[in-house]
Amino acid sequence: MAGVFDVEVDGVEHDHGLGHHDEPQQFDVSKLSPEEKWRVEHARMHAKHKGHEAMHAEMVLILIVTLVVAQLVLVQWKQRHPKSYNLVTLFQMWVVPLYFTTKLHWWRFLSTWFIFSVITAYVSYRATRKPLACTTPRLVYKWFLLLYKISYATGIVGYAVVMFTLFGINLIFRIKPEDAMDFGVSLLFYGLYYGVLGRDFAEMCADFMASTVGYYSASGMPTKHLSDDICAVCGQPILVDVSEEGIIENTYRLSCNHVFHEFCIRGWCIVGKKQMCPYCKEKVDLKRMFSNPWERPHVMYGQLLDWLRYLVAWQPVIIGFVQGINYILGLE
Repeated sequence: MAGVFDVEVDGVEHDHGLGHHDEPQQFDVSKLSPEEKWRVEHARMHAKHKGHEAMHAEMVLILIVTLVVAQLVLVQWKQRHPKSYNLVTLFQMWVVPLYFTTKLHWWRFLSTWFIFSVITAYVSYRATRKPLACTTPRLVYKWFLLLYKISYATGIVGYAVVMFTLFGINLIFRIKPEDAMDFGVSLLFYGLYYGVLGRDFAEMCADFMASTVGYYSASGMPTKHLSDDICAVCGQPILVDVSEEGIIENTYRLSCNHVFHEFCIRGWCIVGKKQMCPYCKEKVDLKRMFSNPWERPHVMYGQLLDWLRYLVAWQPVIIGFVQGINYILGLE
């Protein structure tokens, strides 16, 4: 700024120049540069919150206690009533971002959210019908596996753009740092959000389909006896022997000796988050299933998405609850 300006807020005067004036200078804020506007807002914020250190410490304490208590409640809820916990979490993840993006007028996200919701609603409807059509399991796993791969690729590209921007590579292409960072963060958000949401919908559909087919039961014994030539995930015959190379897909045998379509068991374990045999419930060795080192990041990415479920679904609710407590106690 070429000149000197003083800002007085709530009786507190702040000098933002090289000298001091007895009277605060009057100026038009709209004529200031973005950096100067930020300095003015910064001065106003300090003036407003001066002497509130004890109040701020109390607010931090409320936040920490609420986070600890909320985490304990959520863990107990998940252990005692996993079905209701998963349904509520799924609803939270589906609705909470919709509220904020609608409020901020992020129309691009709303468009992708609408397309995702329509297709996923149709697939979920097919997965919950009885009797289950023979083509439905393949349709469900194809859609959610495709969504999983797209979200994985989108997240990787977004992360790469963010890192390239931090190293200044965007300047080679004459792209502004703020534009490159916004693009990278947006891609990262899209990839992680739809990855988390898609996996939860896939888990719900996998439970419905497997219980309908009859070779899987979440509690108790399956209602059908599994033959050696039937896939317990989709209930369809296995046409390719384990030792043979399939044209479209191979047949996979678990350590418990039950055989499945490779596409089905991968969708069941990775997308549907079921790390056990659909029939006998023996734990699946994912390292053995994904012997190719290039495929193992899919497992780690799935674990990352499971961790992000808490941040996407419950963190905004907890923060809103904390703000409500602060409002009731008169803390600002």
